[in-house]
Amino acid sequence: MLDVVVLVSGGGTNLQAIIDAVEAGSITNTRITGVISNNKNAYALERAKKHGIANRCISPKKFASREAFNDKFIEAIDEWKPDLIVLAGFLVVIPPAMIEKYRNRIINIHPSLIPSFCGTGFYGLKVHEAALARGVKVVGATVHFVDEGTDTGPIILQKAVEVEQGDTPEVLQKRVMEQAEWKILPHAIDLIANGKVSVCDGKAVISL
Repeated sequence: MLDVVVLVSGGGTNLQAIIDAVEAGSITNTRITGVISNNKNAYALERAKKHGIANRCISPKKFASREAFNDKFIEAIDEWKPDLIVLAGFLVVIPPAMIEKYRNRIINIHPSLIPSFCGTGFYGLKVHEAALARGVKVVGATVHFVDEGTDTGPIILQKAVEVEQGDTPEVLQKRVMEQAEWKILPHAIDLIANGKVSVCDGKAVISL
């Protein structure tokens, strides 16, 4: 059984997609053991409560230093002994010590086809604003392992989504969520839960 901890800063739509997939059986051999947010008002925490999932808020704002926050943050995650940590719209920099400790056991969903529109400063609506400003015809989402860089870890899954005439960043964001993010994130977790993902020479390899 794959024990998963989900980290989220906002509404938690990707968290909901994971919860729904676990409950529907499309993610197998998996249970969500905890949800952590840096934002006490994040609706994601309510989603967790509704499904009986342990949850807590740990905010950097409550600590005198980032080092103190990092220590408490890692300690909280360690308490749940996760096999996999999922970043589902988590807007806090992951401590290097945590990346090292959970090497190739932390995944992130990013709303673009990496390496396009990724890295520092590209998150949320900013990704879609940049894509529309550039005039690209295809966007999408990527699930990747987390390493010390920003959106630079081994890519597990990607799914393309077409840009349509008249798209606004908000409309495009919703389409990318519905057609890509909410599909490939649960799929990636299921693959990992069933031992079908490995990392070789810095690349994720899927065995079917």
